[in-house]
Amino acid sequence: GIRIGSYSNCTPISEGVTSEVFRSGTTALKVIVHSTPEPHNPLREVKILQTLHPPCIPLLDSFRDHEQRLVLAFPYMPLTLADVLDRSSSTSSSALDLDLVRSLFRDILQALREIHGQGIVHRDIKPSAILLASPSGPVYLSDFGTAWHPTFSAASEPRDSKILDIGTGPYRAPEVLFGDKSYGPPVDMWALGAVLAECIRSPPAPLFESRPAHEDGNQLGLILSIFKTLGTPTPETWPEAKGFKVTPFELWTVFPQRSWEEILPGVDEGFREVVGRLVRYDGSRATAEEVSSASPEYTYI
Repeated sequence: GIRIGSYSNCTPISEGVTSEVFRSGTTALKVIVHSTPEPHNPLREVKILQTLHPPCIPLLDSFRDHEQRLVLAFPYMPLTLADVLDRSSSTSSSALDLDLVRSLFRDILQALREIHGQGIVHRDIKPSAILLASPSGPVYLSDFGTAWHPTFSAASEPRDSKILDIGTGPYRAPEVLFGDKSYGPPVDMWALGAVLAECIRSPPAPLFESRPAHEDGNQLGLILSIFKTLGTPTPETWPEAKGFKVTPFELWTVFPQRSWEEILPGVDEGFREVVGRLVRYDGSRATAEEVSSASPEYTYI
């Protein structure tokens, strides 16, 4: 392995848009190798991580290596939820164990309650951003590289003109696809609902279809998949969209509204109800606080 700062025997484990990740014993080192434009901002990521607590991933250290590249040090986690889903869909045709799903989501909801309580929007909730210390947890929320912060992001991205090129494939919320630059924490709740739906399907599979970001028409394909799955929105089912730059109401193929029993047949009813409160067009999407508080319809998680 190579040496990074004071960490020796570092071996590469993954790479992302801006970074390469190495492991040194019990530590994971995220080395920022490419500078990319907003919303990627590793210095802001450091500042945000310093304000957070588990189940958000703890930042152990940040420093510059001998090439002056920024390095972020985290506890090493052997698994992501994406790994667990891949394993489950390839080795069995059943959904994930529901007790595991419940404890995973309890932890992620706690992380989202904390960040949303500070006005932070994660903007890239997806299975690979959810880290596990073991196959049964505990769970940590990671990947804050594109998060929006009400103070630290204010100069580059004012509250009402946020960047729209956020999120990953099938977890992107519809308001972002239709040009609503004043989006907020509900984009994370939509993504969480899409992840939950994936976990409870047998075998696990994304709720919506999305082609890779570099392919032409990927955004259009995702919009059509959402409309086909949920039904095309109307001014009644999505009143907030009347003010969007791009209208979701005209020019689109009209797909009928579908019930969640039709969309997710044969899955656990309690979880299906929670998905239905998260994956919806209108502004009544449940908050992290609502899902994790003890109101009767949510005691499920």
